[in-house]
Amino acid sequence: MKPSRNLFAVGLITSLFFLWGFALNLNPILIPHLKKACQLTDTQSALIDSASYVAYFLMALPAGWFMHRYGYKGGIIVGLLLFAFGAFLFYPAAETRTYAYFLGALFIIACGLTFLETAANPYVTVLGDPDGATQRLNFAQSFNGLAATLAPFLGGQFILSGRSLSAAEEAAMSPAQLSQYLSHEASAVQAPYLIIGAVVLLVAVALYFTRLPDIVEHDDAVGSAGATTSIWQEKNLLFGVLAQFFYVGAQVCISSFFIRFAGRVAGVEEKAAANFLAAALFGFMVGRFIGTALMRVVPPARLLAFYCVANVVLVGLAVALEGTLPVYALMGVEFFMSIMFPTIFSLGIRGLGAKTKTGSSLIIMSIVGGAMFPVLMGWVSDLSSIQTAYVVPGACFLVVLLFALKNARVKTANVLVAAH
Repeated sequence: MKPSRNLFAVGLITSLFFLWGFALNLNPILIPHLKKACQLTDTQSALIDSASYVAYFLMALPAGWFMHRYGYKGGIIVGLLLFAFGAFLFYPAAETRTYAYFLGALFIIACGLTFLETAANPYVTVLGDPDGATQRLNFAQSFNGLAATLAPFLGGQFILSGRSLSAAEEAAMSPAQLSQYLSHEASAVQAPYLIIGAVVLLVAVALYFTRLPDIVEHDDAVGSAGATTSIWQEKNLLFGVLAQFFYVGAQVCISSFFIRFAGRVAGVEEKAAANFLAAALFGFMVGRFIGTALMRVVPPARLLAFYCVANVVLVGLAVALEGTLPVYALMGVEFFMSIMFPTIFSLGIRGLGAKTKTGSSLIIMSIVGGAMFPVLMGWVSDLSSIQTAYVVPGACFLVVLLFALKNARVKTANVLVAAH
């Protein structure tokens, strides 16, 4: 490829990191918004995350099979088309104000994102000088962090109305007035998701007409011969799968209920709470780079253990304190979560040799924890309070801490800035 074409291709593939990061990080905006517009309980609103993360679990292997048969470029285009289709479905879902339609649209979007995540990382590494592959990957993944910061900020500005009805206000409304209010709230997602769908379609068209190099995969025959034991006998890997399951559950819980938490505990208006969340996710992005630098002098597992302890303490403060301090405590949790996904991943697949690909797939599939723990947290919230419900992610960090302590003697791990 000519340098100019190659640069254009790199730009298009890099945009995928931004797109899927933006889509996933709108969920914390959708949870309080659709809870209001569709009159949901906390448990029901948590199904927004479930629809997204179940899709990752179910589509990870089919996406890989599709790309093995039709190539990575074909997989990316299919992923973008699914993404756009799901975004467009938000329009009729809002017209009918049917929660099941919203969940279906989110599931389709997440199916598309699974294709994109499966293909984007290897493509970035082959587009250009092999010596610069790691730098390109880290650069591309930084756009995922940028999207994580922008999504709640822009979503808060253009989706959240800033108006929530008290029980008394709702009771004072006539059925027609209440229906008009709820329909107006639901319609707020239509224009943003139409724009998202249109942008995604434009990227799909641009990629279709862009020449991309083929990625040739070779079977590691020598390595395969060394795979003499079952993957299920790898105790550290299985512990890593469990730790990642609990970590992703905690990560999704912390962010998804943040706006509701800030409103209930500190009386922060929802638009302002969205800005707080954007600032917290910016801290998450900064934390990735600081954590990666710290690992040059601190063994990864020990740093992971320290960050787990910090998060258990911060979540405890968020549950126990009053006023705005609990909100700031949760913002601090975002910073200390920053290194967890890639560190657990790297420690979990350490020493697997020929079984590394299989082990990696198992750890990736464990992100289904993001579908389960928010529902549990919503159930606890409905039974008690949103503040008490934060004991759920706090307990999750304890499992990650046990995994970190088990690996405390490991001096190094190949840790990259991860997308999750």
